[in-house]
Amino acid sequence: MSDDPNADAEIDAVTLEIVRNQLEGVAEEMGQVLITSSYSPNIKERRDCSTALFDAEGRLVAQAEHIPVHLGAMPASVAAILDRDPKPGDVFVLNDPFEGGTHLPDVTMVSPVAVDDEILGYAVSRAHHADVGGMTPGSMPAGAREIFQEGLRLPPVRLVSGGEVVDDVMNVLLANVRSPSERRADFRAQIAANDRAQSRVADLVSEHGRTQLLAAFDAVIDYSRQRITSELAELPDGTYRATDAMEGDGVTDDDVPIEVEVEISGAEVRVDFAGTADQVAGNVNAPLAVAKSAVYFVVRAVTDPDIPPNQGCYDPISVSAPEGSLLNPVPPAAVVGGNVETSQRVTDTVLTALADAAPDRIPAQGQGTMNNLIIGNRDAGGFTYYETIAGGFGARPTKDGMDGVQVGMTNTLNTPVEAMEAEYPLRVERYAFRQDSGGDGEFRGGLGVERAVTVDVDSTVSLLTERRRTAPAGVAGGGPGAVGENLVGDESVPAKTTREIPAGTTVTVRTPGGGGYGDPADRDMEARERDRADEKTSE
Repeated sequence: MSDDPNADAEIDAVTLEIVRNQLEGVAEEMGQVLITSSYSPNIKERRDCSTALFDAEGRLVAQAEHIPVHLGAMPASVAAILDRDPKPGDVFVLNDPFEGGTHLPDVTMVSPVAVDDEILGYAVSRAHHADVGGMTPGSMPAGAREIFQEGLRLPPVRLVSGGEVVDDVMNVLLANVRSPSERRADFRAQIAANDRAQSRVADLVSEHGRTQLLAAFDAVIDYSRQRITSELAELPDGTYRATDAMEGDGVTDDDVPIEVEVEISGAEVRVDFAGTADQVAGNVNAPLAVAKSAVYFVVRAVTDPDIPPNQGCYDPISVSAPEGSLLNPVPPAAVVGGNVETSQRVTDTVLTALADAAPDRIPAQGQGTMNNLIIGNRDAGGFTYYETIAGGFGARPTKDGMDGVQVGMTNTLNTPVEAMEAEYPLRVERYAFRQDSGGDGEFRGGLGVERAVTVDVDSTVSLLTERRRTAPAGVAGGGPGAVGENLVGDESVPAKTTREIPAGTTVTVRTPGGGGYGDPADRDMEARERDRADEKTSE
C-alpha cells in the first residue's frame, strides 16, 4: 500500500461508519442503475438482479439488499476472473455454473474498479435474463438432462476490453438467445451499473484518499467478522443434523435426499452435506456456490441480520459437499433448477438443523419453493416471460407468518398485472390469496397465492416448483401449510413440467402456505388480528 498524503490509514469509528454506508450506497446505486436502465420486466419490474462491490483480493466489501441466492454465490464469480489478467476498462461476462456462475439465466458481469490505472476492487452485477437459449423458451426446461440443453454457457470472457464493447463476443451472445434486442439492452444496463461503481469509487478516493479507503475495506470486513463471531459464540456448541428431500428431479418423481450436519464450535460453524444424494439426471443439481449461499443466508438469519453482509460474515463458516453429489455436481450436470429450488430446500434443511441451537429464532417452514413459471413461444421475435410466485411465510415464535411473500433465497417483487399484460400476449385471470392455506397454530402460517394466466398464442410453459406433495411443516404443535398445485387447463401437472400449449390455455399456480407455530388451542384471535393489522400498517 503506497503512501497517500491526503489520508491516514487509521480508521476511527465515526469514519468507519460513514465509509461503510458510502460503500453500501455504491452497491445500492449500481442496483438502481441496472433496474432503471434495463428493458425486460424481469429486471425492471421484478428486480431479479443483484449488485455488489469487492476489493482487489476478491473479498466482498458491500452489497445491495437484493437476492440472497445471487449474493452469497458472487465471490466465486470474482475468483473466476482473478486468474484471467483483468485490466482497467474490462468487463468480464460469465454464467457457467462450473466456473463461477449459478445457473445459465443468471448472467454475471465483473469489472475491475481502477483509479489511476490501479485496480482497487471489482464491481459485480448479476441479473436473471428471461432467455439465454437452450431447448425451451425461457431457458429453464423441466426435463433437461445436461447443461447443454439449458442454454448458452459462458466461461469468463471479456465483453468489454479497454472500455470498448467486443462486438464479436456480443454478436455470439445475441445469436444464441430468443430475444436479442432485449438481451442487448439488459447487457448494456449491467455494464452501466458496473460503470457507476467505477465513478463512485473514484469519488470516494477523492474524498478519503486511496490509503484510507483501502484501509476502510479491511475495517468493514473486520467489523462484520467481529460481530458475527460474537453472535456465533452465543449459540450452544454441538452437532446438529437434519434431513429433507427434493420432490423429484424433473426426470423422475423419486425423492432426492438432502442431509446436513452443522457443527458449532465456539465462533466457528462447519456445515457438511455428506450423505446427500449423488448428482441426479435432472436439473435440480446445485453448484457448491449455491449451497454455500443458502448456508450463509441461514447463519445471517439466526444471528443478527443487521450485521453488514460482507466477507467477514463468511469467514467463520465452512461448507462442504461430496464432489459429484447433488450439491457439488460435476459437468455436464443440468443445474437450472438447483439455483431456484434446491437452494430453498437447503435453506429449510439447515434451518431445521439449527432449531435446537436457536429455537426462539427459527420459524415454521415457509413455502420452500420459488414457484418458477416460464412461458414463451418459439416464433422469431417471440416472447419469454419468467416469474417466481410468492407464497406463505412460516409462523414465527411470536407472530403469524406473512401472507403472499417471497421466502428464503429469493427476494423479488411480482410482475404487476398491468406491466405483464402490456408486455406479453398473456392475460391474468386470477391473482389472490389462498384462503386457509396457512398452517394452524397459536401463530398461523402465512397464506399462499393463486395466479392464473391465459396465453393468447401457442406457447411453451415450464414449471419448476416444490412442496407439491410434502407440506411445509409446522413447529411446536403447529399444523402444516397447504401444499401447492400446478394446473395446465384443468389438468393437475407434476411439480416440474414442460408442456406445449395452444392459445387460450390457462396456467394456474397455487403456491404453498406456511407452517403454523404452537398449539392452535392457545391462539388469541383478537391479539393475532391486531398484530397483523399493525404489521400491514408498518409495511
